[in-house]
Amino acid sequence: MDRYQKVEKPREEAPINENEIRITAQGRMRNYISYATSLLQENGSNKIVLKAMGRAINKTVLIVELIKRRIVGLHQNTVIGSTDITDTWEPLEEGLLPLETTRHVSVINITLSKQELDKSAVG
Repeated sequence: MDRYQKVEKPREEAPINENEIRITAQGRMRNYISYATSLLQENGSNKIVLKAMGRAINKTVLIVELIKRRIVGLHQNTVIGSTDITDTWEPLEEGLLPLETTRHVSVINITLSKQELDKSAVG
């Protein structure tokens, strides 16, 4: 792959809801925890949704457990899945063809709520 360069594509991101937190691998856990706690306690939100992909999943689960210890009586619903991400690589030398690679990335959505959530949901 040293003869190829990755093509950066503009991301098509959906707008983030007020009660939605997207966790990244680079973000600080303390900031996520304080923001989520303030949403639930000070802003009067009844539920928040934490979303993560790939390497940030471990951090998200740890953040949720710490939030549940700080705010007693929260209900949790977890949805796991995967998504396909296609990367395009263009050649740096003549005679090579452009490449497309597809990778499967795990996704997790954790909903924390003050009120009881749907009991028929799998998570």
